[in-house]
Amino acid sequence: MKVLNDYMAMPYRMEIVEDRDEGGFVISYPDLPGCITCGETIELAVANAVDAKKAWFEAALEEGIEIREPDSLDKYSGQFKLRIPRSLHRRLAEHSQKEGISMNQYCVYLLSRNDVIFSEKKEC
Repeated sequence: MKVLNDYMAMPYRMEIVEDRDEGGFVISYPDLPGCITCGETIELAVANAVDAKKAWFEAALEEGIEIREPDSLDKYSGQFKLRIPRSLHRRLAEHSQKEGISMNQYCVYLLSRNDVIFSEKKEC
């Protein structure tokens, strides 16, 4: 059976979001539901996140709640097939050619630039 230090040593993914409305930063751990904190600076937010994670584990262990181990990227290949309209394919090919990069690199750029849509803004 794992103890607090075992869980604290595991590489749980931390998500950091800048709170542009209120200022500061909000940090959560996607694998630890409800484990969220914030801080005025990134350093303070990270320090608070370590404390929040420890408190979360302590409460879960005390209550006998099952603790998920960190999600791994091993199950993701980094590839997926996508069918798109021919007109969109043409536009992507033309834009990537203008940029002097492959269409694959251009699509990765577009997806990563718009990754914000996958992030949820969390209140502190």
